[in-house]
Parts: sequence; structure tokens; C-alpha cells
Amino acid sequence: MNIQNILADLGIQDQNPGVMIGAEAFGSGASIDSNSPVDGKRIASLSTATSDDYERVMTAASDAFVEWRKWTAPQRGEVVRQYGDALRAKKESLGALVSYEMGKSYQEGLGEVQEMIDICDFAVGQSRQLYGLTMHSERPNHRMYEQYHPLGVVGIISAFNFPVAVWCWNTALAWIAGDVCVWKPSEKSPLCSLACQHIWNEVASAKNLPAGVSCIVNGDYKVGELMTADRRVPLVSATGSIRMGKIVAQAVAARLGRSLLELGGNNAIIITPEADLKMVIPATVFGAVGTCGQRCTSTRRLIIHTSIYDKVRDQLTQAYKQIRIGDPLDENNHVGPLIDTDAVGQYERALQAVVEQGGSILVPGGRLEGEGYESGCYVKPAIAEVTNDLEIVQHETFAPILYLMKYDTLDEAIAMQNGVVQGLSSAIMTNNVREAEAFLSCAGSDCGIANVNIGTSGAEIGGAFGGEKETGGGRESGSDAWKAYMRRQTNTINYGSDLPLAQGIKFDL
Repeated sequence: MNIQNILADLGIQDQNPGVMIGAEAFGSGASIDSNSPVDGKRIASLSTATSDDYERVMTAASDAFVEWRKWTAPQRGEVVRQYGDALRAKKESLGALVSYEMGKSYQEGLGEVQEMIDICDFAVGQSRQLYGLTMHSERPNHRMYEQYHPLGVVGIISAFNFPVAVWCWNTALAWIAGDVCVWKPSEKSPLCSLACQHIWNEVASAKNLPAGVSCIVNGDYKVGELMTADRRVPLVSATGSIRMGKIVAQAVAARLGRSLLELGGNNAIIITPEADLKMVIPATVFGAVGTCGQRCTSTRRLIIHTSIYDKVRDQLTQAYKQIRIGDPLDENNHVGPLIDTDAVGQYERALQAVVEQGGSILVPGGRLEGEGYESGCYVKPAIAEVTNDLEIVQHETFAPILYLMKYDTLDEAIAMQNGVVQGLSSAIMTNNVREAEAFLSCAGSDCGIANVNIGTSGAEIGGAFGGEKETGGGRESGSDAWKAYMRRQTNTINYGSDLPLAQGIKFDL
């Protein structure tokens, strides 16, 4: 796979402006390099946004909103449909760039682009279903109803691990809602944002769209601070760590704006005695090592009934021996690198903390060296035997470390599952309907996602995606997540000749 041909197909040059208002590209800030964790090589460079660049973007986005909101929702949906088709045409190239710049397997890179296509398809249908409600008025000859209107400029702050899909989850819905979008991508995967914008520009140009409907402001946390403090951005959607999310939430709340947060996960699977181990093992392994453990829905904890603990542990140990680690663009490999050497350091410190806090290492990890691992970002997926109360287990380590622990009763297992500050994804593996329903009940999992007989990782577009507690409470993607990008308005129409007041109040003049 020739990366230079891929970059050329996506419009990526050796030196790139990192700020874009539609097809207009500029950027007077410092230049940053994008380096691949696959081989450690520099891919390309791009300029970043200064405060003046940001102001220029916001002016264009605000002006574009005035026109874009007047397009009918089905017209906006048609634009999104065409963007989905443009993504189909570039799926292989964009998937390869995601894989090379971020480090996930090529199959996962393709899957991420497919998520973009799927949310475009979903949004097209949703553009004809931005429904409100009709209510009966207590006053005669009055009609009451609700309707939804666009918010304005939506700011999107995305993370490196899903450098294109999460942006599209937001933009596809925001666009059909009548909003315009300003995207601040991760500094660790900035070229993916340029590729998405180039693909968008082909559609936008043909439809003669206002340039500011889609904008990009590459840069560091200072660019994010400009966005979160900006009263012209009524909604900031941010994906990342809990620490980052708390900073965003406080800044946006200080100006009474809205924030949509998708933060950390510390996801667990409960394995009961009635689980089908043929399903347990592949679900666990994919959840724990897919994307090298860098998904917010990655499986971190495995809560196993005492009676089957040894059997599950032994089968997992054997399965881990079959994992192939290497170049993610080679489809024979299961696991690629971590995003950078800082992430490797966090992984190593977490394994050290396990031992220091009283746990034990079952499947040793470690950094891989030698031919094919020159970037220094490749590590071995590890398994540790722990108790749920260890401090390191309470935190999310964005790496392929799986914690095994025992339980005796289902109530105990659910309490362990819920006994962390994060609340994103959860699962139970069982063929017992009572156990499954207990897990899904109001006294069961406290996560935003709760699955039965599938793992924690991987979500379909049709359902709302997000979590509770310190995961932030946000919801993106399917179901009625579109409402986050719109403002609700209650309307009352008096079609009579009198003016009765509500609650029977009399005001005679």
C-alpha cells in the first residue's frame, strides 16, 4: 500500500494549511508534524490556527449559518447524502490514512469510514423527521405545538482514536439540523481532518454552499480554549479524557452554553456460569486489544464467576498467544501500535502499578523492539489478576491491559461493574434470561450502554452513543440524539376572537 498515492488521492501535500473555511485554506500559526506510530516516519506538516485565524473562521461560520438555516431540512439532507456517496468513493484511501496516522488496523480504519457513511445515511432519513409534538390547550380556540430550530455554530473537539467518525457523528446531524460546524481535531491525527474537508469541498462546491458550513481549526489546547469560551458557539461537543471534559464543561457552563461530552470508559464484562465461552473469548479479546486498547469502549475489566474463573483465564491466556502484532496496514496482523511513546510510558507505568498495589501479571506485557517495531510504539497486550478496588483499576489506561477479577453473586458482580466513576459501556455474557434482565434493569448496569452476549466495544449508528457519571452524559449518533443540535420552541396560536388567559386568570380592563 503506497502511502504517497493515498495522500495524493486525499489532497494531502507535504506542507498543508491547517485552517480551512470550506475550500479556503490558510493558517498563520506554528507548523506541526504528523508522525505515524506505524513506522515513526513523518507523514506531512500543517500550519495551525492563531487567535486571528480563529476569528476569521468564526466570522465566516456565523455568516454561513444565516443562509444555511434557511435551506429546508430535506435539502440539507440531500447535501449530507452526497457527502456519504463521496466518502464511499474515498473509503479505501481515507481508511488507510486513518490506519497509518493513528495506528489502528486497516480493517478498523475502513470500519471507521463506514461509520461516517452510515451516519450520513441515518441523517438523510432524519432530515425528514425533525419532529415536534402537538398538545391540547386548556384555552378554547388555541393550538399548542413544539418545533425545533437550528442552534447556530457547533464546535467539535475530537480525539485521536477515532479521528474521523466521531466528527461525522456530530456534523451529519448538525448539518441536517441547520447548524454549521467548526472542528478542532486532535493534534495527534490532524491530517485526517484535512482529508475529510477536501472530500466535503467537492460536494459543497457543486451545491454552491456557503463556505463556512464546514470549517477546521487545527492547533493545540489554546484553540480549544477559544472555542469553549466563545459565546458564538452555543454547543461544544468534546470527546476525550475526563480531565479535559471537566475543563470544557466548566468553561462552557460559565457562559451558560451547552456541552455534549463523550469522555472516559472503564468498561467491564460480567461472565456468569451460564455464559457460552465460544462467544466470551472472541468478544473479550477484540474488546481488550482492538485499536490497541485505545477505544473509549475498550474492555478493561473482566468480572468472572468463581466457579468458571480458571477455565476462562486459561482460555484467554491461550487466545492471547495467537495475537499478531505489527504493521496495521498488513491485514494479517490483529494489533497495531499505540499512538505515541507517551502512551507507551503510561502503559508501562500502569503495569508497574498493578504489581505495586498487590495485583499480579498473568500475561506479561512490555514494549516490542527490533525489526518492524522501530517507532517504539508497539506493546504486548497484557492480562493482570486484580481486585476491583485497586487504584490503578479505578482509572482508565488507554492501552491493551485487561484486568481479571472474581465474583460469587450477581449482585456482587453488578456492584463491581458499577463501582467506578466512569459509566460508558458494559456487558454480561449469559444464557440465563433472569440474569440478563437483572443486568438491564434499573438496579443493574449504570452505564449508558449495556449489552447482553456481545462485548463492550463496537456500537451501531442507530442507537444513541454515550455514557453516564464521569463519562459526561452526552449522546451522539442515532435515536433522538439530533435534539442536542437544535433548540426547542413551544408555540401557541390563538385562532379565536377572544383572549382567555391560562389557569383561568381574569384581567378585565
